[in-house]
Amino acid sequence: MAGAKGTQYSRFLDFHGRNPDILNSIANLSNDEVFTPPEFANRMLDTLAKGWAESNSGEDIWSNSKVTFLDPFTKSGVFLREIATRLIEGLEKEIPDLQARVDHILTKQVFGIATTELTSLMARRSLYCSKKANGKHSVTKKLNTEAGNIWFEPLEHTWVGGKTKVITMDKEGNQIEKALDGRCKFCRAPRREFDRDDGLELHAYGLIHNDDPKKWVQEIFGGDMLFDVIIGNPPYQLAGGAGGTSDSSIYHKFVEQAQKLDPKLLCMVTPSRWLAGGRGMDSFRNSMLSEGKLRALVDYPVSSEVFPGVEVKGGISYFLWDPAFGGSVKYSMNRGDELEGPESRDLGEFDVFVRSTTAVEILRKVQARSEKSIISILTADTPFGIATNFTDYRRLAAPEDITLHFISKAKRESAFVPRLSIKKNADLIDSWKVLVPKAGSDGGQKIPDIVLGKAKIVGPPSVCSQSYLAFWLPSEIQARGLQSYYQTKFFRFLVSLRKITQDALRGTYEWVPMQDFTNILNDSDLYKKYELSQKEIDYLEKAIRPMELDNG
Repeated sequence: MAGAKGTQYSRFLDFHGRNPDILNSIANLSNDEVFTPPEFANRMLDTLAKGWAESNSGEDIWSNSKVTFLDPFTKSGVFLREIATRLIEGLEKEIPDLQARVDHILTKQVFGIATTELTSLMARRSLYCSKKANGKHSVTKKLNTEAGNIWFEPLEHTWVGGKTKVITMDKEGNQIEKALDGRCKFCRAPRREFDRDDGLELHAYGLIHNDDPKKWVQEIFGGDMLFDVIIGNPPYQLAGGAGGTSDSSIYHKFVEQAQKLDPKLLCMVTPSRWLAGGRGMDSFRNSMLSEGKLRALVDYPVSSEVFPGVEVKGGISYFLWDPAFGGSVKYSMNRGDELEGPESRDLGEFDVFVRSTTAVEILRKVQARSEKSIISILTADTPFGIATNFTDYRRLAAPEDITLHFISKAKRESAFVPRLSIKKNADLIDSWKVLVPKAGSDGGQKIPDIVLGKAKIVGPPSVCSQSYLAFWLPSEIQARGLQSYYQTKFFRFLVSLRKITQDALRGTYEWVPMQDFTNILNDSDLYKKYELSQKEIDYLEKAIRPMELDNG
């Protein structure tokens, strides 16, 4: 039934008869608010229907006239339109009259909450064939308001924590004291970026800007409104003002609020980076992976294969969450011609999710030896307290100066700073170091992957900027041994299991075990030490690109 092409609803709305489908052609608002292609929305609906049947004795969800659906972050209206299309076909026996069937579905079963005023109009046009649900061109005459069952009202952020204040005027001309900084209580939007003039989009999304989402939803739709199914594609981060950094991610807040609405099934598409990383994601990741409520997880490491022209670092995925479920998730991975699953997976085995079952087998063999992690000799972010944009260095050394290694405009450079200016990790100044770039590849989107940037050996006395992390060792021999280890595919493969975005922070190295660095290390010896099978070796070799040493 995927796509439901040629159904009565398609002909009635005169949408699917058009070529191309306008929702396949529409441009995205931004990389933060990505429109879902109809074909991908239908994949999610297929997964939803399968999950409903499994939990409801084989019942066809599209033949149930009592099931209610909510897209609480609708943009193009594609989910609402495709759900209605399927229901029109599935309810034909129960409600034979086409107009009565359409009226019932659009008034009793399908609901949406738009992200902006623009998307509210788009969604109504997709679902009702009219930007006004009660307009003369609407396919139903049973809705009494222009909004119909697709709600939108502009909301404001709730600012807290502001310290920098000015005297200004309110809308009535009264003199008031106003803070310029602080953040939103609900979404953590920075006030300096999102406290905007009238008429500009504030991105204060309704679902995540309240303390009680169930009460809020009942207030906007009226009555004791409960939804059996919640489905959609939420905004991923704060659009247009947070700089695109990981600490601005908000998609997990939509997931958590949607779960509080007590749906029977929740199906959402999000960036995949929550599986292994993301600032502030630890609690969210732990609950999602360990509670056993995920029925299905479908993963696309290369986001552009799903959303053409859109790059989401680490890929995207969608999940089916069932609060009554208590089993192993059915996991599928799709990357180019590489298809894996669906297969049952234990999401709680590790603190982050490992995408491949073959990778899991390799990791188990490594961890079975209970060796100390290499992070025991690796600094954290900003090793010596020197930021990436630091410029207060000298090109010619003065007495008591030490060498500073940094990266500027993608070029590795060195200069000099006073020894006494280093307050953080000053005890490591006179150690040998292997410097490794904090930024690497994009996190498994390309196979084979290089994973990490080239390592650089530096002697004492030396420090580095935030562009690097630093391994410290007592001798040059051991530094060269570690560099040879870093070069191996084995080393970088273990890092790749925890590295799902560009940055390789200290935690991504946690699964790499310590070795004897008085020797030069190679993959053949490591494969033998950890007793990898030929199948595992072939998988690892295919996944990781060779790396040449950097002796500079």
